[in-house]
Amino acid sequence: MKYKFIYFAISLIVLFPGIYSLISYGLRPSIDFTGGSLLEIQTAKPVSLDVFSAPDLAYAQTSSDNVYLLRFKPLTQDQSVQYVESLKAKIGEVSLKRFETVGPTVGAELTRKALLSVAIASICIVLYIAWSFRKIPHPYSSWKFGISAVIALLHDALVLIGLFSIFGHFYKVEIDSLFITALLTVIGFSVHDTIVVFDRIRENLPKFPKVPFGQIVDFSLTETLNRSLNTSLTVILTLVSLLLFGGETTRWFIVALLIGIISGTFSSLFNAAPILALWEERK
Repeated sequence: MKYKFIYFAISLIVLFPGIYSLISYGLRPSIDFTGGSLLEIQTAKPVSLDVFSAPDLAYAQTSSDNVYLLRFKPLTQDQSVQYVESLKAKIGEVSLKRFETVGPTVGAELTRKALLSVAIASICIVLYIAWSFRKIPHPYSSWKFGISAVIALLHDALVLIGLFSIFGHFYKVEIDSLFITALLTVIGFSVHDTIVVFDRIRENLPKFPKVPFGQIVDFSLTETLNRSLNTSLTVILTLVSLLLFGGETTRWFIVALLIGIISGTFSSLFNAAPILALWEERK
């Protein structure tokens, strides 16, 4: 616990570039949120992105070897077929691997539900932890346990969102429904790890009634450190395997989970517990 301000400084150093990117560039939403059509095109040989130019084309980017992602204003199935035929006339052999269309109404509804789901999850977590820790010895507050866990949770969400803002600006990575799935998964993992540490603190409080709260937190962290790191490492190894050998479609979903799991492990051990200790010690 004597190094808690160093841990806070590390978190701020990691958070600052992402927050700056969010303010300056924002996020790059996919058609899931904005509405439109997405075509995944494969060509027989590498081509310049200029050949994909069309009146309704929003952008074109390279996905993998000879595979290109093209985003349009909403197209019908017939219009997409006509576009592919026009490409064949220009560059020869072309195949349409994927075609998706989302209306702007669906996109707006998905945005609203995504924000609502994160807000509801945060409120429920505070209430759940406050209820579960209601029998901790006086004068400690179960609400502080819940709020400290949510602060760590928000840290993980900001790290993930900030980094994807940077990825969106420099690598054209988009935020889609899979990203929201990853974000909610990271929130759950982060709180799960935090509760393990907090539960050990709760168990140790009655055992050492005259020991300062910071020392109890320090001792509890030491007891749970190996367990938390080993659990996270097994997940990280699995995700790295999926990242190396998985498909193109889930690549950024796996990257989001990797970032979130690493951030969640750090925040559970080095943010949530130190925030709680600092709060109680100041009182």
